[in-house]
Amino acid sequence: MSEAQVKSAMRAFEVLEHFKLSQQERSMSELAADLGYPQSSTTVLLKTLVKMGYLNYDRGRRVYFPTSKVASLGDWIPRALFGSGRILDAINDVHAITHEGTFIGTKNDVYLQYLKTKDSLHALRFQIDEGSVRPITRSAAGWALLSTLPDSKIENMVRRANIATSDPSQRMKLDDILVEIEKVRKNGYASAEDIPFEGGATLAVLLPVKVQGQPGTLAIGGATYRFRKNFDKYLGALRTAVQSLTPDDEFETPVQIEI
Repeated sequence: MSEAQVKSAMRAFEVLEHFKLSQQERSMSELAADLGYPQSSTTVLLKTLVKMGYLNYDRGRRVYFPTSKVASLGDWIPRALFGSGRILDAINDVHAITHEGTFIGTKNDVYLQYLKTKDSLHALRFQIDEGSVRPITRSAAGWALLSTLPDSKIENMVRRANIATSDPSQRMKLDDILVEIEKVRKNGYASAEDIPFEGGATLAVLLPVKVQGQPGTLAIGGATYRFRKNFDKYLGALRTAVQSLTPDDEFETPVQIEI
């Protein structure tokens, strides 16, 4: 694909993600301004999405809004990812007890990917977009996932994750990662403070079932002071939730998420 084609594809997704955030009709000029696109190319892009059936255009009011075709693209995914639904129940149970940001994460190459998220209900919180990724070395949830790998593969994974980390100051030392992995294997959970967010903390436990045929983790993240105050309560909620899962909740599928 040419660079122009790649840019157009990226912009199409950015338009749809913008509607997810705004959840309201938008005019061409509003979309162009919000996303920083030239109006001429924005017009062509929006007309293409209308022609493909992903956007509805109200000519009288000159506004665009996604159609149900956008929703139908992913309405099968929760079943493919989470099978019986008990995994989703687990994330809901933890969220109801802690009110913290709660998520299911899996390994996607050298990244931790946030497959399913529920936003924190606390005033002070950290936003994590569903589907987003970060280097697997930069999260307690990532350390939990790394703990499932043979030691012979961890060094290669850390090296490749560091290559994918553009900021040299955020690259992790292998020895430090090995220390965290040993803690996970000994304690049955991973915890971190100030990673990936300054002033934030994360707790993660491995799921006893697989997601897409690979290990997954159930985790919560939020302000460090709340986690220090409620550590036992939060860890208990995570452990109770994962203990409710059985192999029957696992759903094997060849689907592979690519980034």
